Amino acid sequence: MIRRILAPAVVLALVLAILCGLVYPISVWAIGQVAFNHRANGSFIKQNGKVIGSSIIGQSWENKAGNPDPRYFQPRPSAVDYNAAGSGASNLGPADARLIGFIPGVNITTKTNPYATPTDPTCVPVQETTKNNEPVTDKAGNPVYEKNPDGTYVCNANTVPQRLLAYRAFNHVPANVKVPVDAVTASDSGLDPDITPANAMLQAPRVAQARNLPLAEVISLVKAHTDDPQFGFLGEKTVNVLDLNLALDKLGK
Repeated sequence: MIRRILAPAVVLALVLAILCGLVYPISVWAIGQVAFNHRANGSFIKQNGKVIGSSIIGQSWENKAGNPDPRYFQPRPSAVDYNAAGSGASNLGPADARLIGFIPGVNITTKTNPYATPTDPTCVPVQETTKNNEPVTDKAGNPVYEKNPDGTYVCNANTVPQRLLAYRAFNHVPANVKVPVDAVTASDSGLDPDITPANAMLQAPRVAQARNLPLAEVISLVKAHTDDPQFGFLGEKTVNVLDLNLALDKLGK
């Protein structure tokens, strides 16, 4: 009796193990290798036989000093510094000071922001640290914040207001011109390879100047590398930063 009950169960378990553990994954892998070989293997892009990036994973574009290179289009901010081994978002709430800065009545109890600077009224100060990277406090245990030579507080560079100021300064964008949200916020993965066409267009003058190229030529390149929404209606138009920057390098300037 027990044998008649257990035998079918054991056979079914073995069949399912073979189907789900071997046949199915091998079939999916084989189909991917044949029909979608490039995508299935990471969408890597090679130059002179060397892998220089992936079209589906963003990366930073810095100069030798570790600063954003003005000769290249820059991706959106990343919560993981474009480390593909640590994909993730900042996951900050809508009132979090690290996102929107200090705003009286929203996330700070004082009537004005005591850390405000002439350029950033929402400034979130950076706490001083020791050589061992330990936070510095005064005798009462209150945080001690870093200050600039002119006496103003050093603001956290990863708040949206600070990112906005940095973006405007780097790309010479006037205060009356709206900046796309993707230019100052990180994606859910922190590895977004794309930016919006509006973001790319605001960066185009800076790239053209740095490379001594006609602005019209750079704008034309942006338009040529603007991808339509998937299936024509899913999502928005995007510009792949790696593809665009490689096209720039092919110009030889």
